[in-house]
Amino acid sequence: MKCIEIERQVTDSHLAINMKSGSLEVLATPQMIAWMEEASCLCLDLEEGMTSVGTMMNVSHEKASPKGAIIRICAKILQEEGRKVVFEVQAFQGDVCIGRGKHERFIVNAKRFLEKTYA
Repeated sequence: MKCIEIERQVTDSHLAINMKSGSLEVLATPQMIAWMEEASCLCLDLEEGMTSVGTMMNVSHEKASPKGAIIRICAKILQEEGRKVVFEVQAFQGDVCIGRGKHERFIVNAKRFLEKTYA
């Protein structure tokens, strides 16, 4: 199955204290999760007009990362069941795994999804 890796650097806007998810100047868990979702989306090769929406994220954030750290995010498709896609996601600082888990997304028609949402 397709595996995607992205790298991101921890900046001020990614810190827990600035994202209001904690009081320390370390990588915020919500930011790590957002990067995991980003990498997962990049695994998908969708037809025009289609997109995916996140429906489940079950991850651990196991090690703190300081401002300036380079974080490598890996996403790999584990299974596809119709419109549901399940991913294995991991985050690394150097060779150390700082977070891991599973993520689920559903493939949807973007226009219909928005029409239904705003109806």
